[in-house]
Amino acid sequence: MDREAREHYSVVIQAKDMAGQVGGLSGSTTVNITLTDVNDNPPRFPQKHYQLYVPESAQVGSAVGKIKANDADTGSNADMTYSIINGDGVGIFSISTDKETREGILSLKKPLNYEKKKSYTLNIEGANTHLDFRFSHLGPFKDATMLKIIVGDVDEPPLFSMPSYVMEVYENAKIGTVVGTVLAQDPDSANSLVRYFIEYNAEDDRSFNIDANTGIIKTTKVLDREETPWYNITVAASEKDNPGLLSHVAVGIRVLDVNDNPPELAREYDIVVCENSKPGQVIHTISATDKDDFANGPRFNFFLDERLSINPNFTLKDNEDNTASILTRRRRFSRTIQDVYYLPIMISDGGIPSLSSSSTLTIRVCACERDGRVRTCHAEAFLSSAGLSTGALIAILLCVVILLAIVVLFITLRRSKKEPLIISEEDVRENVVTYDDEGGGEEDTEAFDITALRNPSAAEELKYRRDIIPEVNLTPRHQTLSTLESIDVQEFIKQRLAEADLDPSVPPYDSLQTYAYEGQRSEAGSISSLDSATTQSDQDYHYLGDWGPEFKKLAELYGEIESERTT
Repeated sequence: MDREAREHYSVVIQAKDMAGQVGGLSGSTTVNITLTDVNDNPPRFPQKHYQLYVPESAQVGSAVGKIKANDADTGSNADMTYSIINGDGVGIFSISTDKETREGILSLKKPLNYEKKKSYTLNIEGANTHLDFRFSHLGPFKDATMLKIIVGDVDEPPLFSMPSYVMEVYENAKIGTVVGTVLAQDPDSANSLVRYFIEYNAEDDRSFNIDANTGIIKTTKVLDREETPWYNITVAASEKDNPGLLSHVAVGIRVLDVNDNPPELAREYDIVVCENSKPGQVIHTISATDKDDFANGPRFNFFLDERLSINPNFTLKDNEDNTASILTRRRRFSRTIQDVYYLPIMISDGGIPSLSSSSTLTIRVCACERDGRVRTCHAEAFLSSAGLSTGALIAILLCVVILLAIVVLFITLRRSKKEPLIISEEDVRENVVTYDDEGGGEEDTEAFDITALRNPSAAEELKYRRDIIPEVNLTPRHQTLSTLESIDVQEFIKQRLAEADLDPSVPPYDSLQTYAYEGQRSEAGSISSLDSATTQSDQDYHYLGDWGPEFKKLAELYGEIESERTT
């Protein structure tokens, strides 16, 4: 029986009694029979030759095609695997089996290049995985077919000659120094021209540039290896005819060292020498460091400056291991005589040419125990013999500061006082009394002497100005009391004005004249000239010319107004 030809059968069975004689009874039933499958059919490819098109731009690892062999069996008897048994594309392509669809998936193992090879041939075999040896005589349970793969030409981006580049340049090289060259070509048959450029981020330090046509990389600034020893840049290349197709390559630039940094002490040293030190005793060991590379740094040489006289207190010994020892030349040091010593030293490196630097070591003298432990280096040990502690010194200094502050404050107050400009103590402007009692109003005249306001004779005494030195000594002019009381205020002011104008000791600038006289009310009324230009007035202003040179301008002004009215 062949399941592949017919899988299901139906059989009708009838049973009769009385041995099947006439008059007997019978019954019938239907039996359905299904044939189970066995692996008796090998897989078969529908075609013996297949052809597949794959563009050269296909990515490595991607699926580029499918192929399937048919098997008449079902279930596990139809399971199969696919393999590439031979052909020139064995190393370029690979095939795997899809368990669900029982298809062979063809994948790309290596990139394609149309310009190098335009087609490949593969022999693919499909074989059952579960064999039944009872039916092995039916033939091999596998089948093979030939697959021809056509590579399609695609416009590809430029291809660099190397997957990455490493270049070197010396530090401190001049701007425009050539670092290296990158090379990329168009892999297509058209062989288009290639343009180069460096891809920078906004925050990158643009230390290099590249020639767009030749790919030559040059420096744009002076490099410092101690600041940045290595640079990583990305160079992109594109075709001139198709700028959208880009390829990138990583370029590493190593900055080579130049001996441009002199050696220096490894740190700040706190060197102490004990008062009871002996000659030739090592009191400290120092070392040096160099910012340059190891080729231009160690080995370091330590020595004293030969241009200076021999130091009678300390010497320097080079240990020839990039360290040096400080030794004493004499015994016993005293803090009371000298508490700090200075030792100038020189350090040179092993670079070509060699560089050197000078440093000065500070050595403090301290009191030590017998085993060499430092007991104290502070200044308070010197004052212990005088019986002064740190607290006492602070108190003394505080008192001195307070006394100085008091003296400075006193001198400042003395200088800030201003002497009065008027010599006479009888000046009414000095007659001011300050008290806290409430006065009696206008009737209370005891607090201030106002007789000078009522009696002109009280202010008659000549007052000399203290801000100038008079060149001519004027004789005081005295008038009798009867004469002063007989004249009115206008005559009194005219008289004082004339005296002030003719007084050679009066400065030419405006000066305030004090008249301690309370006169009678003026009959002239307001002297304002605001309305004088618009109102008619019969007043005569010629008398302004008699008031002196101070009123000359005013007299001329009112003289012009009077002449305009008459005309």
